[in-house]
Amino acid sequence: MQWLFNKKLWLLALPLAVFMAGCNRDDDNGAGGGDTTAPTVSSTIPVNTAPDVATNRNIAAIFSEAMAPATCTTTTFTLTDGVTPVPGAVACVDRTATFNPTSDLAVSTTYTATITTGMKDKAGNALAVNKLWTFTTGTTTDTTAPTVSSTDPADAATGVAINRSPTATFSEAMDPATITTATFTLTQGATPVTGTVTSAGSVATFDPTSNLAASTLYTATITIGVKDLAGNALAVAFTWSYTTGAATAAGPAPVLLGTAASFAILTKAGITDVPTSAITGDVGASPITGAAIGVTCAEVVTGTIYSVDAAGPLPCRVTDATSLTAAVSDMELAYTDAAGRSNPDFTELGAGNIDGLELAPGLYKWGTGVVIPIGVTLAGGTNDVWIFQIAQDLTVANAAIVTLSGGAQAKNIFWQVAGQATLGTTSDFKGSILSQTLISLNTGAVMNGRALAQTEVTLDANVVTKP
Repeated sequence: MQWLFNKKLWLLALPLAVFMAGCNRDDDNGAGGGDTTAPTVSSTIPVNTAPDVATNRNIAAIFSEAMAPATCTTTTFTLTDGVTPVPGAVACVDRTATFNPTSDLAVSTTYTATITTGMKDKAGNALAVNKLWTFTTGTTTDTTAPTVSSTDPADAATGVAINRSPTATFSEAMDPATITTATFTLTQGATPVTGTVTSAGSVATFDPTSNLAASTLYTATITIGVKDLAGNALAVAFTWSYTTGAATAAGPAPVLLGTAASFAILTKAGITDVPTSAITGDVGASPITGAAIGVTCAEVVTGTIYSVDAAGPLPCRVTDATSLTAAVSDMELAYTDAAGRSNPDFTELGAGNIDGLELAPGLYKWGTGVVIPIGVTLAGGTNDVWIFQIAQDLTVANAAIVTLSGGAQAKNIFWQVAGQATLGTTSDFKGSILSQTLISLNTGAVMNGRALAQTEVTLDANVVTKP
């Protein structure tokens, strides 16, 4: 019998799902309770094999959880030029460990960063295996001031959910030690809002202690006290305002894409296209060279094509290894964030076959693959969020349709796929795919979302529109 989720069933199921999630959480922690999960490295700055890294930038690793500062030392986080150690200082702030070299790095040199299993989270769990990555410096220092490239909510936005936290995305990865409640504030008129501030990569978040007031104007401010990983400060303070609505948003907090949010397609291993596709949004690949970006500007992309070198399509190509390094790091961070969300509202729904279902906002988890043979409907409001955690492949059949209803928006839908994602011929898909491997769009498939792949993306006369 085919499953069908409507509003009444959702309202009945949610309390049970929350109760069961609480029970499962207690069981997972063992008889003694507490955190027994080893931390992992979600992303690195620069990313592995990154080219043209500024010689004056700090090196950073972002973990899946907050780390114990006492374990962040020059013994557990090292940088070497061949076998020669690089002197420097190491510090941990929340989830980010930073290596600050004593002096600028050498030009045109390959370095290896290593984090050992001596580094631990705040519960005492050690990194399971050493983390190593390499990068190559360029010939210049970074003297460019960071900027705020986007905010959520946007400036002058109205009807904002009262339970959502404002975020700012910078043009590059930032020094988390400089992003605090002193440099990122939220006020209602002249009254400060109490809350906490966190940051990772290029994204900073102000998390209010309680829900905001309804139908109220709020102002967020970021001061010139914030700095990037090269020590460059924001040139001028940045302020934006928004007005809340009366409602809360359903579902989990959205996945923060950071600088990857401007991309319709972003990969680490390249893009191939059987002509001619139409892409609205930025396109990029790193650390692979621009020669592996197999789409053209004038005929295919409405946006900018970013490459790490001078190879690749013209005339809309921009050679910008720094921005691409930040975007790929943010993409990796977003994947880990989506994969690590806990206490799902639904697990193993339909044994992985969600055909014909109407899905309410929430966190969905499968230990298998997910298939959509004909179609699925996501029903919810404009601020509601869906996150799908898929341990294997996502397969959307030929002509299958993901339908949005009730005001649901593609920008609030996230498909985290550990395996391969395949959109069948003439299928119509909604949401951002964060894939650990390949994203393949078959002939004529349409995507209102983003293809963010940690290997490659293949296209065949597709339409891809960034939401």
